Amino acid sequence: MVVAVVANVVLSLATDQLFHVLAVYPPWGVPMYEPGLNALALSYRIVYGVLGGAIVSRLAPRAPMRHAMILGVIGTVVATLGAVVTITRYDLGPSWYPIALAVVALPTTWLGAKWEERRRSA
Repeated sequence: MVVAVVANVVLSLATDQLFHVLAVYPPWGVPMYEPGLNALALSYRIVYGVLGGAIVSRLAPRAPMRHAMILGVIGTVVATLGAVVTITRYDLGPSWYPIALAVVALPTTWLGAKWEERRRSA
């Protein structure tokens, strides 16, 4: 499970950094209010969530879907805590973004586990 979390965090931060370096995103520390840029960040975090679900499912010694769902619940809890802390901070960007992260955490992990499950049975 740790491998999936590390992969998700590293990929997300690396992609964020790439977009900062390419000046697609504003500099670090500057709020990102543009809905399209937040949607871009959400889109690759969805992809990385699916990938995390597939990784944890592939590496699980048994009950891969259960492992993926545990990861999804952990992701949902962490993202929800992040949303609660940041939602009233208008200087960080739009409120819908951290809420969306919390909403997609479990379904993306489930989808990744399903994808891995289908790959195994094929």
